[in-house]
Amino acid sequence: MTVLAPLHFADAREAAALAAFLTRLVHYDRAAAVRLQAGGGALAVFGRPASFEVLAVRTARLVDDVELDVTVSAGELLEGIEESAGKAVVPDSVTGPPWTGVLPPRSGWRPVAGLPDAAGMRGAVAAAVAEFRSRDEELPEERRTRSERDRIGREIWSRTLGTTGLPLRAVHAAQSLGFLPPVATDAPVALFASGSWLRLRTPYGSIALRTAPLTLTVTPGTHG
Repeated sequence: MTVLAPLHFADAREAAALAAFLTRLVHYDRAAAVRLQAGGGALAVFGRPASFEVLAVRTARLVDDVELDVTVSAGELLEGIEESAGKAVVPDSVTGPPWTGVLPPRSGWRPVAGLPDAAGMRGAVAAAVAEFRSRDEELPEERRTRSERDRIGREIWSRTLGTTGLPLRAVHAAQSLGFLPPVATDAPVALFASGSWLRLRTPYGSIALRTAPLTLTVTPGTHG
């Protein structure tokens, strides 16, 4: 067993923010795994919230220039965070799910126009949720099945946001994970593309996804 030194955050508030992110991931999947990559005084934590089909990325600044690339249990990492001390104990590595080997590229990102502000994105998610509930309520009893509800959900959440090509499920994931800025703020949100990847970036985290099917070739990834 390899014992890793604790990670010390440059600001204790970043430890709290990471804990909040991990809490949400574990809420959706108690067995969730996360991939940690650290270098240059920064930490990137990648997770895949269940049912959203996207990657969520939370970053934090570290006191030390630690080199790290490991996949661990999200729940165990959460237990190892000491918010008041601004540090986290890295648990033993685990065998990661397939997505941990296919991460967004480090470079080559270009801006994508047409993204609405945070209020517009929250409105789009609210409208989609309302539509799902309405269509679900209209289903006759004999069609009120899990498969039919899943079909409706896939249809709604696969729609793209305006002309951006960004699926609504990515915006829904950003809202569910606490990444979308509050409506009352002017915090910037932006959309970028690199190859087949899209990345929605906010001050609170990023949502990344591939717009083309994954290939069978798995190579070590880096973060953007």
